[in-house]
Amino acid sequence: MPPWVKIGLIALQGLQVAFLLLHDWIPLGRLNNLRAVRVSDPPRKLLMVTLLSAFPFALVFGASYAYWDSPRWPMWLQTWLWCTCGIFGHHLGLVGPYLLWRSPERAHRYQLRFAGTLRFLPERNGIAPDALHTCYHLCVVGTLILLAVL
Repeated sequence: MPPWVKIGLIALQGLQVAFLLLHDWIPLGRLNNLRAVRVSDPPRKLLMVTLLSAFPFALVFGASYAYWDSPRWPMWLQTWLWCTCGIFGHHLGLVGPYLLWRSPERAHRYQLRFAGTLRFLPERNGIAPDALHTCYHLCVVGTLILLAVL
C-alpha cells in the first residue's frame, strides 16, 4: 500500500471519528448550532446517538491504526471499512433526502437543527446541508476513493 494512501485513510478516519464525537457537543461558531441541537434532542438521547454513531467508525479506525505497519491491510479490514463508510456513512440520513427523495419531516428537522449555520450548497428538497456535515461527507467519500485505490 502506498504510504500516501495509508496516511490519507488514517487521517480521514480520524477526522470522521472526531466529527461524530464532537460536532454536537463543542461550539464551533457558525459551523454548528448547539442551542438548536439541545432543543431537538435532550442530552441523554444526544449522548446515545453520538456514541452509537461514532462506535463503528472508532472501531474500524482503531483496527486500521493497528495495521499501520502492515504492507497490506487484510481483506476483512478493507471490507469492514467499505461497509462502515458505505452503510453507516449517514448517506441515507442526509444525502438521500437531499439528492434523491423528498422527506418533509426530515427537512423540517434539519431546518430547525441547522438554523444559522454556514452553508454553501443550494437547497434541494427543503434541505440545505450545513458546511460541517458537507465536509464530513466529503471525508467519507474520500475514504471510499482511497479504498478503491487499494
